[in-house]
Amino acid sequence: MDDGVAFASLDLDSPDRFVALRRALGVTTFGLNLILLRPRQQGRIHRHERQEEVYLVLEGTLTLAVEGEERELAPGELARVAPAVRRRLLNRGDELCAVLAIGSAHPHEGRDGLAYDSWEATEGRPPQETPLPADLP
Repeated sequence: MDDGVAFASLDLDSPDRFVALRRALGVTTFGLNLILLRPRQQGRIHRHERQEEVYLVLEGTLTLAVEGEERELAPGELARVAPAVRRRLLNRGDELCAVLAIGSAHPHEGRDGLAYDSWEATEGRPPQETPLPADLP
């Protein structure tokens, strides 16, 4: 594979509550962490100076408290929290709650991708100008 590609796997059986993934993959532009909350565990109330965060629930049910108001998130649901907003992650359930946390402090630059019609193509176009390929048989 290419030098610009790295692989990792999520260890939902890790004894750690906070598993840093960014370094394992060599990510330098955003934070990426796995948060594992056992039944009845909760994190600190916290906020950030510049970093917004997105939480993606992988397993269990996350209770996300935002400025004291709680909302439950099921597997596959996401929440975005602005930097200055105080939040706490809680597991009120009886099973593991696994959450992927993604954070960044740099403004998004918008669409900068290029798409190609084939592996042989040498010039790309904006993805919205490139048709989706046919489904696999």
